[in-house]
Amino acid sequence: MKALLYPTYFPSVSHYVAMAKAEFVSFEVGDNFQKQTNRNRMYIYSPNGIQLLNVPLKNSNKKQPTKDVKIDWSVNWQKQHLRSLESAYRSSPFFEYFEDDFITFFTKKFEYLYDLNFETFNLVNTCLGVEFSFDKTTEYFNEVKGYKDFRYLANGKKDKAVFEPYTQVFESKKGYINNLSVLDLLFNEGRHAANYIEKQTI
Repeated sequence: MKALLYPTYFPSVSHYVAMAKAEFVSFEVGDNFQKQTNRNRMYIYSPNGIQLLNVPLKNSNKKQPTKDVKIDWSVNWQKQHLRSLESAYRSSPFFEYFEDDFITFFTKKFEYLYDLNFETFNLVNTCLGVEFSFDKTTEYFNEVKGYKDFRYLANGKKDKAVFEPYTQVFESKKGYINNLSVLDLLFNEGRHAANYIEKQTI
C-alpha cells in the first residue's frame, strides 16, 4: 500500500500508524491551507486534560498554498510549547531521555510552516528509531490512483481512529485519551512506541 498524507505539526498517532502500514508515503504539499486542522497544531495530555498547542501563522485568513504559509514570530510560541510539554510529560518515563533533542528543536527558527512540519517528522522518526521512504507531491489532485488517501487525518474531526490503550501520565485522574500527538506515545513508551505503532490498525 502507498499512503498519501498531509505533513502536520508533531503528527497524531494515527498518522504514524498509517505510515507504518504503507510501503511508501507521499506527502501532499500542493494543497491550499485550511484553518483549524493539524497542519499547525497538536494535542497533548496536560494535567488538566487535552491541551491544544498551536503554531501562530501570518496571513492565515488569506487563501494560499500551504507550502507558502509563514510562521508568525511576533509570539514566543516555542517557549510556550516547550513549557507545556515539560508540564505534561516531565514525570513520564522517557521525557528526560529525549529532552535535549526537543530543547534544541525549539531553538530553531523556520520561516515556513512546511519546513517546520518536516523537521518535526524527522525529529520524531529519529527518536522512534524508524525510517520511512517518502516523497512530496508536485501538484494537487482530489483523487490519486494507486494510493490510500489518508489526507483526512489532518482534520481531527474526521479522524475517528481508535487504538489500544497505553499508560499515560494522568490516566488515573482523567482517564485514557486516544490518538493524541505521537509525542504522548513517545514520552510514555520510548522506543517501544515503534512496536506499538506497528501493531495498530487503521
